[in-house]
Amino acid sequence: MLINRLGLISHATVQTFEMVFIAAFFAVLFGLPLGVLLFVTRNPHLFKKPMMHSALGLVVNVLRSIPFIILLVAITPLTRLIVGTSIGTTAAMVPLAISAIPFFARLVESAISEVPMGLIEAALAMGATVLQTVRKVLIPEARSTIVRAITLTLITLVGYSAMAGAIGGGGLGNVAIMYGYERFDIQIMIVTVLILIAMVQCFQWLGDWIARTV
Repeated sequence: MLINRLGLISHATVQTFEMVFIAAFFAVLFGLPLGVLLFVTRNPHLFKKPMMHSALGLVVNVLRSIPFIILLVAITPLTRLIVGTSIGTTAAMVPLAISAIPFFARLVESAISEVPMGLIEAALAMGATVLQTVRKVLIPEARSTIVRAITLTLITLVGYSAMAGAIGGGGLGNVAIMYGYERFDIQIMIVTVLILIAMVQCFQWLGDWIARTV
């Protein structure tokens, strides 16, 4: 019985890590350029495009305003189209990534906004293009804050992945609901909560260490 429980929880932990890291990968892959674009399209010194900024901001705000549990259900057809199924760990990665991209994009925009305007003006005065300014000034100067943004995104995804278990998304959330709640197994419930807490603490410690290092 104990061995079965350990196997169940360890498998669910691996599933949670898979969901969190793969969703975070796509969040950074698409959210970083989106956040940069949100910043440069509102900056008069770079690539100010009010209409483009408003359109991008509207899309980001709409996606961020949808509660994750509703998003899980609302994009079921899209999830099925992309991965071929609407349940399981693989299916949960789609709404996790979609919810994390606009979240991370706003964090990136905020991080870049903290870069002193004087550095941007100095780079442009020396003949740097917008792309060069982004690559050589904005991203390097904001990298510590961006690392903290990635950390926050990972922690948020841990919580979202637990919610995904409510509709069969797999991972620790699914184990907590199916075995801890529905079967009244308080021990499994406590263990899953403790693992999630430990996971969040590890992400926070590692993110803070990397941020200080860079």
